[in-house]
Amino acid sequence: MSEPVIESMAEVRSHLADVIDRARREETPTIITRRGRQEAVVIDIEEYQRLRRIAEAAEEEWLNALADESEAEGLHGSVSLEEMAALLQGRDG
Repeated sequence: MSEPVIESMAEVRSHLADVIDRARREETPTIITRRGRQEAVVIDIEEYQRLRRIAEAAEEEWLNALADESEAEGLHGSVSLEEMAALLQGRDG
């Protein structure tokens, strides 16, 4: 994957097809800015799907490790459903 190109929303609007082609053919992401702040990124769909698989696998691995730890600790270390939900919300936020 190439270094990303940084462009404003107005620039991207004027040549969106080129931005998409660059992401797909050249594997070059485009970071889109609005009012000087980075807001979004355009990447190839295959790269997006690859990143999603990695994230999902990491989350599953983390949940399995957490379940294994809880099981190993027995009842004294058990986690209620509400506590698990709070842990997950804290991890995402």
